[in-house]
Formats: sequence, C-alpha cells, structure tokens
Amino acid sequence: MQAAPVRATVVRATAIPSFTTALRAVESLLMSSGQRTARRNAWNSVLEDRRRAKDRIETEKVLQRQVASGRL
Repeated sequence: MQAAPVRATVVRATAIPSFTTALRAVESLLMSSGQRTARRNAWNSVLEDRRRAKDRIETEKVLQRQVASGRL
C-alpha cells in the first residue's frame, strides 16, 4: 500500500471585512446611489440632532448651577 501523494496547499491571508464594510457592500448592491445618499444624509442629521440635544442638556445644567449659586 502506497501513501497518497502530498499536495501543496496554498493558504492566502485575507483580511476579514468589518461589519460596517460588509453592510455597506450589501447596501450598495441593494440600493441605488440616490437612496444611499439620502440614508447617509438622514443618519448624519440624526447624529447632529443628538449632538445638539447633548449640548442643550449641558447648557441647562450649567444655568441651573448658576441660578442655584445666586450668580445669575
């Protein structure tokens, strides 16, 4: 009984795409560029609204401290 011939195996190291990269790839396949732009703009608006809300809350806290200390 003879041993099976040894085959050279080539292993390629490829980076596994991040979840965001994979999601964007699927998004590009499913949606036209106009929809992608609209979604991206909507998401940027959401992030900007969150930033403004955070700033507003921080300002309210500063004003409350000023009123409580009698400086206003």
